[in-house]
Amino acid sequence: MPNQDEIYQKVTATLVDALGVDEDEVKPESTLRNDLGAESIDFLDIVFRLEKNFGIKIPRGELFPETLNEMNDATFVQDGKVTPRGIDELRARLPFADVDKFAQNPNAQELDDLFTVDMIVKYVASKVNANGEGH
Repeated sequence: MPNQDEIYQKVTATLVDALGVDEDEVKPESTLRNDLGAESIDFLDIVFRLEKNFGIKIPRGELFPETLNEMNDATFVQDGKVTPRGIDELRARLPFADVDKFAQNPNAQELDDLFTVDMIVKYVASKVNANGEGH
């Protein structure tokens, strides 16, 4: 089974290929959209490449939940801020994201900042190690 460093290296290579960024731009805290310039269509490509590169299956919406868009309803977002209930929902849907950091300033406009390189590495590690899959 690959260790965390090997997974990080492979995730970095995957993002370099998918997004056409330089390797030195990819850091654990880099956000996919704001720092690396990923667009919605790129997220599907990233999932496909991760599945291929790691030999894992990523169920649709598990790594990048499309359902975050529904979080604009009043239960989850009020006055542009994610509510405590919304924060709980994020924790449930994005177990590998740094929701605690986001919760300190839960600006709904910055939800995309939850999708970092580190989040992908943690997600992939959980998949590879849980299933004994990967190569």
